Amino acid sequence: SHISAQMRRTQCFFMSSLRLASIDLLYWRNVKQSGAVFSSVLLLLFSLTQFSVVSVGAYLALAALSATISFRIYKSVLQAVQKTDEGHPFKAYLEMEIAMSQDQISKYADKILLYSNTCMKELRRLFLVQDLVDSLKFAVLMWLLTYVGALFNGLTLLILAVVSMFTLPVVYEKHQAQIDQYVGLIRTQVNSVVGK
Repeated sequence: SHISAQMRRTQCFFMSSLRLASIDLLYWRNVKQSGAVFSSVLLLLFSLTQFSVVSVGAYLALAALSATISFRIYKSVLQAVQKTDEGHPFKAYLEMEIAMSQDQISKYADKILLYSNTCMKELRRLFLVQDLVDSLKFAVLMWLLTYVGALFNGLTLLILAVVSMFTLPVVYEKHQAQIDQYVGLIRTQVNSVVGK
């Protein structure tokens, strides 16, 4: 009981730390880290536009293996020349516990199940026209998405989403007053049109 409570506190701390790290990443608090993540994700997405997922995965695995094997050989040669016994260079990582607990798997499975069931119920409601207005709105959305699909493929939309995630928060943070003013004007205009 005490151990499970401690694990829950550790998980909560980890999740809040992850959330803060994500926010810091998107707001470019650490420029080197944000730049590395942004460029890596963009490089991966652009690679996927040119090569298959299998090829990109294989090339990434080969690059990682080349780096780790080269580092291991370098450290082994260095240890032989200096006659030291530092051991395996990745020993700390090899001893690190990476297995997920049954509680973690159950928690994530429950969340996925809840989300899946909610989506299925909503889709059933929309497709079987439980509410005519909601089904018509959904039909209009799907019709608009056919035009989006004709202009962009899924990877292009994903690339645009990643670029937006890394640029819009910073732009909004720097120009918040002007953006809020224009959004307020647009919201007023939309509300007046909807009111008529």
